[in-house]
Amino acid sequence: MATDILKDSAHPLDADSLIRLLPARPRLLALGEPTHGEDSLLDLRNELFRQLVEQEGYRTIALETDCLAGLLVDEHVTSGAGTLDDVMEHGFSHGWGAFTGNRDLVRWMRAHNEDRPPAERVRFAGFDGPLEITAAASPRQALTALHGFLAARVDTDLLPCTAETLDRLLGTDDRWTNHDAMMDPAQSVGRSPEAEELRLLADDLVALLDAQLPHLRATTSPDAGDRARLYGRTATGLLRYHAAMADTSPARMSRLCALRDLIMAQNLLALAERGPVLVHAHNAHLQREKSTMRMWQGPVEWWSAGALVSAHLGEQYAFVASALGTIRHQGVDTPPPDTLEGLLYALPEDRCLLDSAALATALGEPRPVPRVSPWFGYAPLDPAHLDTIDATVFVRDVTRTPSQ
Repeated sequence: MATDILKDSAHPLDADSLIRLLPARPRLLALGEPTHGEDSLLDLRNELFRQLVEQEGYRTIALETDCLAGLLVDEHVTSGAGTLDDVMEHGFSHGWGAFTGNRDLVRWMRAHNEDRPPAERVRFAGFDGPLEITAAASPRQALTALHGFLAARVDTDLLPCTAETLDRLLGTDDRWTNHDAMMDPAQSVGRSPEAEELRLLADDLVALLDAQLPHLRATTSPDAGDRARLYGRTATGLLRYHAAMADTSPARMSRLCALRDLIMAQNLLALAERGPVLVHAHNAHLQREKSTMRMWQGPVEWWSAGALVSAHLGEQYAFVASALGTIRHQGVDTPPPDTLEGLLYALPEDRCLLDSAALATALGEPRPVPRVSPWFGYAPLDPAHLDTIDATVFVRDVTRTPSQ
Protein backbone atom coordinates (compact mmCIF):
# COMPACT_ATOMS: atom_id res chain seq x y z
CA MET A 1 0.00 0.00 0.00
CA ALA A 2 2.85 2.40 0.80
CA THR A 3 4.26 1.78 -2.66
CA ASP A 4 0.94 2.69 -4.28
CA ILE A 5 0.83 5.96 -2.31
CA LEU A 6 4.42 6.82 -3.24
CA LYS A 7 3.70 6.18 -6.93
CA ASP A 8 1.41 9.21 -6.88
CA SER A 9 4.35 11.40 -5.76
CA ALA A 10 6.65 10.25 -8.60
CA HIS A 11 7.22 12.16 -11.84
CA PRO A 12 9.43 11.70 -14.90
CA LEU A 13 12.98 12.91 -14.32
CA ASP A 14 13.35 15.79 -16.75
CA ALA A 15 13.77 19.55 -16.66
CA ASP A 16 10.16 20.36 -17.52
CA SER A 17 8.78 18.19 -14.71
CA LEU A 18 11.30 19.62 -12.27
CA ILE A 19 10.54 23.27 -13.03
CA ARG A 20 6.81 22.56 -12.72
CA LEU A 21 7.30 21.10 -9.24
CA LEU A 22 9.06 24.16 -7.85
CA PRO A 23 7.16 26.99 -6.13
CA ALA A 24 8.92 29.62 -8.27
CA ARG A 25 11.46 29.76 -11.08
CA PRO A 26 14.79 29.72 -9.20
CA ARG A 27 17.90 31.74 -9.95
CA LEU A 28 19.91 29.01 -8.23
CA LEU A 29 18.68 25.48 -8.87
CA ALA A 30 20.76 23.22 -6.62
CA LEU A 31 21.03 19.52 -7.46
CA GLY A 32 22.59 17.57 -4.62
CA GLU A 33 24.24 14.16 -4.66
CA PRO A 34 24.74 11.78 -1.71
CA THR A 35 28.18 10.62 -2.88
CA HIS A 36 30.92 11.87 -5.18
CA GLY A 37 32.47 10.40 -8.29
CA GLU A 38 29.72 8.11 -9.60
CA ASP A 39 29.48 8.67 -13.33
CA SER A 40 25.87 7.51 -13.55
CA LEU A 41 24.92 10.41 -11.25
CA LEU A 42 27.11 12.79 -13.25
CA ASP A 43 25.45 11.60 -16.47
CA LEU A 44 22.06 12.39 -14.93
CA ARG A 45 23.32 15.87 -14.04
CA ASN A 46 24.66 16.41 -17.55
CA GLU A 47 21.37 15.36 -19.12
CA LEU A 48 19.39 17.68 -16.85
CA PHE A 49 21.73 20.60 -17.58
CA ARG A 50 21.37 20.12 -21.34
CA GLN A 51 17.61 20.19 -20.98
CA LEU A 52 17.72 23.32 -18.81
CA VAL A 53 19.92 25.04 -21.40
CA GLU A 54 17.78 24.05 -24.36
CA GLN A 55 14.33 24.43 -22.78
CA GLU A 56 14.64 26.86 -19.87
CA GLY A 57 17.36 29.32 -20.90
CA TYR A 58 19.98 28.30 -18.31
CA ARG A 59 23.50 29.38 -19.23
CA THR A 60 25.71 28.49 -16.23
CA ILE A 61 26.61 25.34 -14.33
CA ALA A 62 28.52 25.61 -11.03
CA LEU A 63 30.32 22.63 -9.50
CA GLU A 64 31.84 21.94 -6.09
CA THR A 65 35.39 22.56 -7.28
CA ASP A 66 38.09 25.25 -6.96
CA CYS A 67 36.70 28.61 -8.14
CA LEU A 68 40.07 29.82 -9.45
CA ALA A 69 40.97 26.58 -11.25
CA GLY A 70 37.48 26.64 -12.76
CA LEU A 71 38.37 29.79 -14.69
CA LEU A 72 40.49 27.55 -16.97
CA VAL A 73 37.45 25.39 -17.72
CA ASP A 74 35.25 28.41 -18.43
CA GLU A 75 37.85 29.87 -20.78
CA HIS A 76 38.06 26.57 -22.63
CA VAL A 77 34.32 26.07 -23.08
CA THR A 78 33.71 29.69 -24.12
CA SER A 79 36.72 30.30 -26.37
CA GLY A 80 38.41 26.97 -27.00
CA ALA A 81 41.58 27.95 -25.11
CA GLY A 82 43.77 25.04 -24.05
CA THR A 83 43.28 21.35 -24.69
CA LEU A 84 40.63 19.18 -23.11
CA ASP A 85 43.28 17.04 -21.40
CA ASP A 86 45.00 20.06 -19.84
CA VAL A 87 41.71 21.55 -18.70
CA MET A 88 40.60 18.33 -17.04
CA GLU A 89 43.96 18.03 -15.27
CA HIS A 90 44.33 21.62 -14.09
CA GLY A 91 40.78 23.01 -14.08
CA PHE A 92 39.32 20.76 -11.38
CA SER A 93 40.27 20.29 -7.73
CA HIS A 94 39.78 17.17 -5.56
CA GLY A 95 40.89 14.96 -8.49
CA TRP A 96 37.49 15.34 -10.14
CA GLY A 97 38.90 16.04 -13.57
CA ALA A 98 39.40 12.27 -13.84
CA PHE A 99 35.65 11.54 -13.79
CA THR A 100 34.24 10.62 -17.20
CA GLY A 101 31.01 12.47 -16.44
CA ASN A 102 32.89 15.72 -15.87
CA ARG A 103 34.91 15.24 -19.05
CA ASP A 104 31.71 14.63 -21.00
CA LEU A 105 30.20 17.81 -19.55
CA VAL A 106 33.16 19.98 -20.60
CA ARG A 107 33.23 18.41 -24.07
CA TRP A 108 29.51 19.04 -24.58
CA MET A 109 29.75 22.64 -23.36
CA ARG A 110 32.59 23.38 -25.78
CA ALA A 111 30.68 21.81 -28.70
CA HIS A 112 27.51 23.70 -27.75
CA ASN A 113 29.35 27.04 -27.73
CA GLU A 114 31.03 26.53 -31.09
CA ASP A 115 29.93 29.35 -33.46
CA ARG A 116 27.43 30.75 -30.95
CA PRO A 117 27.42 34.45 -30.00
CA PRO A 118 28.58 35.26 -26.43
CA ALA A 119 25.04 35.79 -25.10
CA GLU A 120 24.08 32.24 -26.04
CA ARG A 121 27.18 30.48 -24.72
CA VAL A 122 27.06 28.29 -21.65
CA ARG A 123 29.46 29.06 -18.82
CA PHE A 124 31.30 26.95 -16.26
CA ALA A 125 32.14 27.94 -12.69
CA GLY A 126 33.72 26.32 -9.68
CA PHE A 127 32.18 27.66 -6.48
CA ASP A 128 34.36 26.01 -3.82
CA GLY A 129 37.36 27.84 -2.44
CA PRO A 130 40.91 26.74 -3.31
CA LEU A 131 40.68 24.26 -0.45
CA GLU A 132 41.34 20.57 0.06
CA ILE A 133 40.37 18.49 3.08
CA THR A 134 43.86 18.68 4.58
CA ALA A 135 45.13 22.04 3.34
CA ALA A 136 44.33 25.44 1.88
CA ALA A 137 46.02 27.25 -0.99
CA SER A 138 48.28 30.25 -0.67
CA PRO A 139 46.39 33.53 -1.18
CA ARG A 140 49.10 34.58 -3.66
CA GLN A 141 47.18 33.97 -6.90
CA ALA A 142 44.06 35.82 -5.79
CA LEU A 143 45.87 38.70 -4.07
CA THR A 144 48.36 39.41 -6.84
CA ALA A 145 45.69 39.13 -9.54
CA LEU A 146 43.45 41.60 -7.71
CA HIS A 147 46.35 43.99 -7.16
CA GLY A 148 47.37 43.71 -10.80
CA PHE A 149 43.82 44.40 -11.99
CA LEU A 150 43.60 47.57 -9.91
CA ALA A 151 47.16 48.74 -10.63
CA ALA A 152 46.38 48.74 -14.36
CA ARG A 153 43.21 50.80 -13.96
CA VAL A 154 43.38 53.24 -11.02
CA ASP A 155 45.74 55.94 -9.79
CA THR A 156 48.81 54.34 -8.23
CA ASP A 157 48.49 56.60 -5.18
CA LEU A 158 45.18 54.90 -4.32
CA LEU A 159 46.74 51.46 -3.97
CA PRO A 160 47.35 50.42 -0.34
CA CYS A 161 50.66 48.72 -1.18
CA THR A 162 53.00 47.71 -3.98
CA ALA A 163 53.25 44.31 -5.63
CA GLU A 164 56.67 43.93 -4.00
CA THR A 165 55.14 44.40 -0.54
CA LEU A 166 52.61 41.66 -1.23
CA ASP A 167 55.35 39.33 -2.42
CA ARG A 168 57.44 39.96 0.69
CA LEU A 169 54.53 39.37 3.05
CA LEU A 170 53.39 36.24 1.24
CA GLY A 171 56.79 34.58 1.39
CA THR A 172 57.03 31.07 0.00
CA ASP A 173 53.81 29.27 -0.88
CA ASP A 174 54.74 26.12 1.02
CA ARG A 175 54.33 28.08 4.25
CA TRP A 176 50.63 28.37 3.46
CA THR A 177 50.02 24.87 2.06
CA ASN A 178 51.59 22.94 4.95
CA HIS A 179 49.33 19.89 5.43
CA ASP A 180 50.38 19.54 9.07
CA ALA A 181 48.55 22.76 9.88
CA MET A 182 45.15 21.07 9.66
CA MET A 183 45.92 18.83 12.63
CA ASP A 184 48.33 21.17 14.44
CA PRO A 185 47.27 24.85 14.65
CA ALA A 186 50.80 25.82 15.67
CA GLN A 187 51.94 24.88 12.15
CA SER A 188 49.65 27.47 10.53
CA VAL A 189 50.95 30.87 9.41
CA GLY A 190 47.40 32.26 9.44
CA ARG A 191 47.93 34.50 12.49
CA SER A 192 51.51 35.51 11.87
CA PRO A 193 52.26 39.27 11.68
CA GLU A 194 52.62 38.95 7.91
CA ALA A 195 49.27 37.21 7.54
CA GLU A 196 47.53 39.79 9.70
CA GLU A 197 48.95 42.60 7.56
CA LEU A 198 47.87 40.78 4.41
CA ARG A 199 44.31 40.55 5.74
CA LEU A 200 44.23 44.33 6.18
CA LEU A 201 45.69 44.90 2.73
CA ALA A 202 43.23 42.47 1.12
CA ASP A 203 40.37 44.32 2.78
CA ASP A 204 41.74 47.65 1.49
CA LEU A 205 42.09 46.27 -2.04
CA VAL A 206 38.50 45.00 -2.05
CA ALA A 207 37.30 48.35 -0.69
CA LEU A 208 39.19 50.13 -3.49
CA LEU A 209 37.59 47.81 -6.04
CA ASP A 210 34.14 48.71 -4.69
CA ALA A 211 34.93 52.43 -4.45
CA GLN A 212 36.04 52.54 -8.08
CA LEU A 213 33.01 50.66 -9.42
CA PRO A 214 31.67 53.43 -11.73
CA HIS A 215 35.07 53.94 -13.35
CA LEU A 216 35.76 50.23 -13.64
CA ARG A 217 32.37 49.46 -15.19
CA ALA A 218 32.95 52.17 -17.78
CA THR A 219 36.44 50.96 -18.69
CA THR A 220 36.35 47.19 -18.12
CA SER A 221 34.35 44.31 -19.55
CA PRO A 222 31.72 42.69 -17.30
CA ASP A 223 33.70 39.43 -17.32
CA ALA A 224 36.90 41.18 -16.19
CA GLY A 225 35.01 42.92 -13.41
CA ASP A 226 33.39 39.67 -12.28
CA ARG A 227 36.81 38.00 -12.22
CA ALA A 228 38.31 40.80 -10.12
CA ARG A 229 35.50 40.48 -7.58
CA LEU A 230 36.11 36.72 -7.52
CA TYR A 231 39.79 37.38 -6.76
CA GLY A 232 38.74 39.70 -3.95
CA ARG A 233 36.33 37.19 -2.38
CA THR A 234 38.90 34.43 -2.67
CA ALA A 235 41.77 36.44 -1.19
CA THR A 236 39.78 37.58 1.85
CA GLY A 237 38.17 34.15 2.26
CA LEU A 238 41.48 32.30 2.14
CA LEU A 239 43.09 34.66 4.65
CA ARG A 240 40.16 34.16 7.04
CA TYR A 241 40.45 30.40 6.57
CA HIS A 242 44.19 30.39 7.28
CA ALA A 243 43.59 32.48 10.40
CA ALA A 244 41.01 29.93 11.56
CA MET A 245 43.50 27.11 10.96
CA ALA A 246 45.73 28.77 13.58
CA ASP A 247 42.84 28.85 16.08
CA THR A 248 43.22 26.68 19.19
CA SER A 249 39.69 27.07 20.58
CA PRO A 250 37.10 24.23 20.72
CA ALA A 251 35.21 25.98 17.89
CA ARG A 252 38.12 25.62 15.45
CA MET A 253 36.66 22.92 13.16
CA SER A 254 33.14 24.37 13.25
CA ARG A 255 34.65 27.69 12.22
CA LEU A 256 36.65 26.13 9.37
CA CYS A 257 33.61 24.28 8.00
CA ALA A 258 31.51 27.44 8.24
CA LEU A 259 34.13 29.55 6.45
CA ARG A 260 34.38 27.08 3.58
CA ASP A 261 30.62 27.11 3.04
CA LEU A 262 30.60 30.90 3.35
CA ILE A 263 33.06 31.10 0.44
CA MET A 264 30.76 28.78 -1.52
CA ALA A 265 27.68 30.86 -0.73
CA GLN A 266 29.33 34.15 -1.72
CA ASN A 267 30.42 32.65 -5.05
CA LEU A 268 26.94 31.29 -5.74
CA LEU A 269 25.25 34.60 -4.97
CA ALA A 270 27.65 36.35 -7.37
CA LEU A 271 26.86 33.82 -10.12
CA ALA A 272 23.12 34.26 -9.58
CA GLU A 273 23.45 37.95 -10.43
CA ARG A 274 24.13 37.13 -14.10
CA GLY A 275 21.26 34.65 -14.62
CA PRO A 276 19.87 31.24 -13.63
CA VAL A 277 22.45 28.68 -12.51
CA LEU A 278 22.39 24.91 -12.07
CA VAL A 279 24.50 24.09 -9.01
CA HIS A 280 25.83 20.58 -8.43
CA ALA A 281 27.44 19.51 -5.17
CA HIS A 282 27.04 17.17 -2.23
CA ASN A 283 23.63 17.31 -0.56
CA ALA A 284 25.38 18.45 2.64
CA HIS A 285 26.58 21.68 1.03
CA LEU A 286 23.17 22.52 -0.46
CA GLN A 287 20.74 21.63 2.32
CA ARG A 288 18.77 24.24 4.24
CA GLU A 289 19.09 22.69 7.69
CA LYS A 290 22.17 23.05 9.86
CA SER A 291 25.05 20.73 8.97
CA THR A 292 26.58 18.46 11.57
CA MET A 293 29.57 16.12 11.55
CA ARG A 294 31.63 14.21 14.10
CA MET A 295 35.36 14.81 13.72
CA TRP A 296 38.44 13.88 15.73
CA GLN A 297 37.88 16.72 18.19
CA GLY A 298 34.17 15.96 18.61
CA PRO A 299 30.91 17.10 16.99
CA VAL A 300 30.92 20.20 14.78
CA GLU A 301 28.03 22.15 13.28
CA TRP A 302 27.65 25.00 10.82
CA TRP A 303 25.29 26.50 8.24
CA SER A 304 25.81 25.12 4.73
CA ALA A 305 26.16 27.17 1.56
CA GLY A 306 22.59 26.21 0.65
CA ALA A 307 21.23 27.46 3.97
CA LEU A 308 23.08 30.76 3.54
CA VAL A 309 21.97 31.25 -0.06
CA SER A 310 18.39 30.30 0.79
CA ALA A 311 18.38 32.97 3.51
CA HIS A 312 19.34 35.55 0.87
CA LEU A 313 17.25 34.41 -2.10
CA GLY A 314 14.14 32.84 -0.57
CA GLU A 315 12.09 31.10 -3.27
CA GLN A 316 14.69 31.98 -5.87
CA TYR A 317 16.77 29.17 -4.36
CA ALA A 318 15.58 25.60 -4.93
CA PHE A 319 17.17 22.48 -3.45
CA VAL A 320 16.74 19.14 -5.19
CA ALA A 321 18.27 16.34 -3.12
CA SER A 322 19.30 13.00 -4.57
CA ALA A 323 18.76 9.65 -2.89
CA LEU A 324 19.76 6.24 -4.16
CA GLY A 325 19.17 2.57 -3.61
CA THR A 326 22.40 0.69 -4.20
CA ILE A 327 26.08 1.28 -4.98
CA ARG A 328 27.00 -2.38 -4.91
CA HIS A 329 30.61 -1.83 -5.97
CA GLN A 330 31.04 0.20 -2.77
CA GLY A 331 29.21 -2.25 -0.52
CA VAL A 332 25.93 -0.32 -0.48
CA ASP A 333 23.34 -3.07 -1.07
CA THR A 334 19.55 -3.15 -1.15
CA PRO A 335 18.23 -0.66 1.43
CA PRO A 336 16.19 -1.93 4.39
CA PRO A 337 12.44 -1.75 3.61
CA ASP A 338 11.68 0.45 6.64
CA THR A 339 13.91 3.30 5.36
CA LEU A 340 13.01 6.04 2.89
CA GLU A 341 15.39 4.55 0.32
CA GLY A 342 13.88 1.11 0.93
CA LEU A 343 10.36 2.36 0.25
CA LEU A 344 11.49 4.17 -2.91
CA TYR A 345 13.44 1.10 -4.02
CA ALA A 346 10.14 -0.78 -4.29
CA LEU A 347 8.96 1.61 -7.01
CA PRO A 348 9.17 0.20 -10.55
CA GLU A 349 11.11 3.17 -11.99
CA ASP A 350 14.91 3.01 -12.29
CA ARG A 351 14.95 6.71 -11.56
CA CYS A 352 12.28 9.28 -10.84
CA LEU A 353 11.55 12.76 -9.54
CA LEU A 354 9.42 13.20 -6.44
CA ASP A 355 7.58 16.17 -5.00
CA SER A 356 9.13 16.27 -1.53
CA ALA A 357 6.09 17.86 0.10
CA ALA A 358 3.79 15.20 -1.39
CA LEU A 359 6.32 12.54 -0.42
CA ALA A 360 6.38 13.74 3.18
CA THR A 361 2.57 13.71 3.28
CA ALA A 362 2.45 10.21 1.82
CA LEU A 363 4.94 8.91 4.38
CA GLY A 364 3.02 10.43 7.28
CA GLU A 365 4.24 10.30 10.88
CA PRO A 366 6.36 8.85 12.20
CA ARG A 367 8.75 9.12 9.26
CA PRO A 368 10.78 6.10 8.16
CA VAL A 369 13.94 5.41 10.12
CA PRO A 370 17.13 6.94 8.68
CA ARG A 371 19.23 4.53 6.65
CA VAL A 372 22.63 3.66 8.13
CA SER A 373 25.40 3.95 5.54
CA PRO A 374 27.73 0.96 5.29
CA TRP A 375 30.30 3.12 3.47
CA PHE A 376 31.80 6.41 4.65
CA GLY A 377 31.56 7.93 1.16
CA TYR A 378 27.77 7.76 0.97
CA ALA A 379 25.33 9.84 3.05
CA PRO A 380 21.69 8.64 3.02
CA LEU A 381 18.86 11.15 2.96
CA ASP A 382 17.34 11.95 6.35
CA PRO A 383 13.52 11.61 6.09
CA ALA A 384 13.13 14.12 8.94
CA HIS A 385 14.30 16.92 6.62
CA LEU A 386 12.01 16.30 3.63
CA ASP A 387 10.10 19.47 4.49
CA THR A 388 13.22 21.54 3.74
CA ILE A 389 13.73 19.96 0.28
CA ASP A 390 11.86 21.18 -2.80
CA ALA A 391 12.15 17.96 -4.82
CA THR A 392 13.88 14.60 -4.55
CA VAL A 393 15.64 12.63 -7.27
CA PHE A 394 15.76 8.86 -6.69
CA VAL A 395 18.15 6.58 -8.56
CA ARG A 396 17.48 2.89 -7.93
CA ASP A 397 20.91 1.42 -8.71
CA VAL A 398 24.20 3.25 -9.23
CA THR A 399 26.46 1.01 -11.28
CA ARG A 400 30.18 1.04 -11.89
CA THR A 401 31.31 2.42 -15.26
CA PRO A 402 34.44 1.27 -17.12
CA SER A 403 36.29 4.48 -16.09
CA GLN A 404 35.81 3.61 -12.42
